[in-house]
Amino acid sequence: MPARLNKKSTLAQLGEFGFIEWIKKNTTVSGSVIKGIGDDAAVIALTEKKRILLTTDMLLEDVHFTLKMPIGKIGYKAIAVNISDIAAMGGVPKYILVSLGVPARTRARWIFDLYQAMHQTALKFGTCLVGGDTIRSDKTIINIAMMGESQKDKIIFRSGARPQDKIFVTGKLGNSFKSGRHLSFTPRVKESQYLVKYFKPTAMIDVSDGLLGDLGHILQESHVSAILNENKIPRQPSATLENALYDGEDFELLFTLSALDSQRLRKIKTPFSFYPIGEIIKGTGQIFLRNEKGVLRNYCPKSYTHF
Repeated sequence: MPARLNKKSTLAQLGEFGFIEWIKKNTTVSGSVIKGIGDDAAVIALTEKKRILLTTDMLLEDVHFTLKMPIGKIGYKAIAVNISDIAAMGGVPKYILVSLGVPARTRARWIFDLYQAMHQTALKFGTCLVGGDTIRSDKTIINIAMMGESQKDKIIFRSGARPQDKIFVTGKLGNSFKSGRHLSFTPRVKESQYLVKYFKPTAMIDVSDGLLGDLGHILQESHVSAILNENKIPRQPSATLENALYDGEDFELLFTLSALDSQRLRKIKTPFSFYPIGEIIKGTGQIFLRNEKGVLRNYCPKSYTHF
């Protein structure tokens, strides 16, 4: 806990990521835990060669969705954001637990439609709902816990980026919430599996909190810095550079490749879109943006925080 905080300090003062760091420092794990807190999913050794991935995500009414939004899209997003986390680790999603908090006045038809949407989304991506829980709450809360799997040598962490690695994203960024794309994005499982099969990224994360914020997580875990090229960052129609850098909820994959693998990827024809946007350099978590004139500006890797 930061020195300026005391027992009367609020969670807002500590901050979401300060809270996460506190948990990391004050918990212990068993020897089978390959990676605990600090990545898109926890990694557990199942056998000598096989790993299971565990992730969870909570959606709250009036924060991540509103009841005016199509129920099918709310259910889709609840499942898809977790699938995106598994993809960001290089894994394949397998099993889902759904916990739902709803007001007692909620219409049963609404809940049935929500579960049907989640069930259909699970089937679409080769997963299945296997259980969960339901409670009464003041607002609707949807919490998903997901298990995925991967071979030991296919796991991608945030901590592997090295100087001279190149930085890529799998799609255009910005205006996701404004356009409604945050309810209909496609988790990049196929792209992830293609990458781990033919290239093995050195680090990877999904862009949920914004390009700069999520790149910042890679830089922090890898103990490096980065330069992004402004004119190379792919943007959605009408999205500004600031939208692409900070908006979040894009759920594209942000990954790094060695210089050699980067050359290979850019020379071959692939079934997917991979956009080179910059490179990793020596440093301690700084992000620089290079404009068309070659001028570098130092940007803060800030991202969305809940507190």
